Amino acid sequence: MEKLWSPWRSQYIDSIKENDKSPGCVFCEVSKLNVDDLSNLLIDKGKLTFTILNLYPYNNGHLMVLPFRHTNDFSSVTLDESIEIMQKLQLAEQALKSVLSPEGFNIGANLGKVSGAGIDEHIHFHIVPRWNGDTNFMPVLGEVKVISQDLLATKEKLLKAYSEIKKHTS
Repeated sequence: MEKLWSPWRSQYIDSIKENDKSPGCVFCEVSKLNVDDLSNLLIDKGKLTFTILNLYPYNNGHLMVLPFRHTNDFSSVTLDESIEIMQKLQLAEQALKSVLSPEGFNIGANLGKVSGAGIDEHIHFHIVPRWNGDTNFMPVLGEVKVISQDLLATKEKLLKAYSEIKKHTS
């Protein structure tokens, strides 16, 4: 098997080991962090929701919007949470367009392990930027997805975009 050099993967592996040792929900723990801390993946906090970069992205800029309230039951998401989730997905779309210029998006949620949810204990909604041709031979032949941009560098760019968008909509 061929090997690809990807130094950020060691951080990923270390985080899995740490998460396996710590009780509770990893998303609930992330929600307590400070958005301005450039060492974490938290992008935005609302009244009822928060937005994070996906640690295991399908593409550059893959974000997730989650309610602060810990639930895995889609039908328990309140009207107020639903409204804010949609508003935050729209904000994410605007910021991602500004920073990464994608040609489209996939937006959705995986409800339950069998649907593909890696963490099914806390509902989360994905927004994945897409580009024509963003699926190449690597996933097909090498069972590898190449993410070409560092997550924390992406965070810095997104924080600036979020700030600009919020200035113009407030």
